[in-house]
Amino acid sequence: MKRYGMLINIDKCNGCYNCYMACRDEFGGNDYPPYSAAQPSEGKSWMKIIEKERGATPKVKVDYIPIPCLQCEDAPCLKKCTDGSIYRRPDGIIVIDPEKAKGNKDILTSCPHRLIYWNEEKNIPQKCTFCAHLLDKGWKQPRCVEACPSGALVFGDLNDPESEISMLMKSSNTEELNPAFKLNPAVRYMDLPKRFIAGEIVLSDKKDVCAPDIKVYLSDGAKMIETHTDNFGDFEFDGLEPSKNYMIRVHHEGYVAIEKPVVTYSDLNVGVIELEKIK
Repeated sequence: MKRYGMLINIDKCNGCYNCYMACRDEFGGNDYPPYSAAQPSEGKSWMKIIEKERGATPKVKVDYIPIPCLQCEDAPCLKKCTDGSIYRRPDGIIVIDPEKAKGNKDILTSCPHRLIYWNEEKNIPQKCTFCAHLLDKGWKQPRCVEACPSGALVFGDLNDPESEISMLMKSSNTEELNPAFKLNPAVRYMDLPKRFIAGEIVLSDKKDVCAPDIKVYLSDGAKMIETHTDNFGDFEFDGLEPSKNYMIRVHHEGYVAIEKPVVTYSDLNVGVIELEKIK
């Protein structure tokens, strides 16, 4: 038996919104009974995209996080609705019955991810269905995945060890969007935004020249990470844990070594670190 899932690689997502538009194109104004009723002409797509801006000028990053229904194994919406208005198919896809769920606005609060939307016009709750109506016709993937130009969305059978998604799950570090909820979703992520530390190295006797290829180290007391400044003298450490103590160390032959303690309460730009030449 198939069990469908999705893997979303945030590092590959460029914020083109093709997945969002494909969802609107497929479901906007189109009823697919008994899977779903049409999305309202004005309102949210069932593919939410969060734009996450990190850091501060001039060290700024923008990440885009596509979020469909996460198809949770321990879904609170299923537990809340025992009247058949929400059900799980044998392939794992959770569907809201557009007829049985009419008028039940309480379903919205059952989802801690806030991925169930209210259709005021039709008086029904709605959400992503993984395009189940297309899968049942023989399609291999939902419209959002088909429309993704960068390969950020991967869809497939989690029960098939040879499927692309299964192999990626085995070979990559994947994570849940909100692990604290402990809902075991069938949608997992790669490269979700973490804390970063950035800065610039300047040599005291060559302030008008960029300082490339200078080694910069970051230590948390247990392990040390090494990077090099780029052609502009900038450096960056990404994928760091929040609210953690780190030590930046800069060693360059002929210059006084520098250590700078930092704490990742937020994404950090430590600014310019100037290395004094040894006299």
